[in-house]
Amino acid sequence: MPGLDRKTSLNIAIADQSLLRQAAAAAAGGQQYPGATLYLVATPIGNLADLSLRAIHALGLVDALACEDTRQGGALLRHLGLHKPLIALHQHNEREASAAVLARLAAGERVAYASDAGTPAISDPGAVLVQQVAAAGYRVLPLPGPSSAAAALSVAGDTVAQGFAFVGFLPTKAGERRTALQAVLAVEGQSQLVFEAPHRIAELITLLADLAPERRVTVCRELTKQFEQVHTAEAVTLPAWLAADAQRQRGEFVLVLHARAPQAASDTALPAEALRVLKLLMAELPLKQAVALAAQITGEPRNPLYEAGLAIKNAGGDAG
Repeated sequence: MPGLDRKTSLNIAIADQSLLRQAAAAAAGGQQYPGATLYLVATPIGNLADLSLRAIHALGLVDALACEDTRQGGALLRHLGLHKPLIALHQHNEREASAAVLARLAAGERVAYASDAGTPAISDPGAVLVQQVAAAGYRVLPLPGPSSAAAALSVAGDTVAQGFAFVGFLPTKAGERRTALQAVLAVEGQSQLVFEAPHRIAELITLLADLAPERRVTVCRELTKQFEQVHTAEAVTLPAWLAADAQRQRGEFVLVLHARAPQAASDTALPAEALRVLKLLMAELPLKQAVALAAQITGEPRNPLYEAGLAIKNAGGDAG
């Protein structure tokens, strides 16, 4: 703080932390927090202000904090003016590290678990720990809060969807990635939630534009952070949008693939002549171009032509 010496600034920070914990206790103290219990704590995905008062209060009560990264967990506790024993529990040691949590629960202690960001066990460690704790007969209680999946769904505005499916990260190998995405895109009636890293986002966007050009997609970047961005458009337009600004390829991404509406049989049935034309064009042109030209020649709608083209490709069909 300008004009204040280090000691005075530190005293103010400590007082602020104390007031925050007092507010948390006033808001959440009426809830029971039994011992011999594992508390799953949702932590901010970018904005510290999203940490709930109930989470703050529970973190003050627990005897230890198990966390995906002790550096992250320690920083969160210091932000609150708290000091707790830390247990490193991540994807590479989750089964082994669960034993340390179970030992504390056996002693009647409260233990919290927090992944690096968001809600544990959603594309993060935590599920194995929960399974082992529950199997040992101890309670597991959720402290809900920040979730990038829920945040992305809320701003997607997918009015067609009748529910959603969590996909997470797609395979990294090109062939497996394409096959997995084709399966995801074939699902009817549900939004599909996909996570992606910055160094692969351009590849994923290009693949989406190729496989499902007319599918609406909501791209969420750096949710809750200072430069967060939400953009919804047809997949075919996304490669140009992404390339227009280098900043758009930075940060962590959540994509909502809007639901594919169920199609009636009358919508998907194509005349034999339209299929013949499509096959002939596919023998010489990429799928998107073949579909666009077939639509012009036959007068048939593009969506059924595109679905038929995908079916021909997947079946290994040609112009014969």
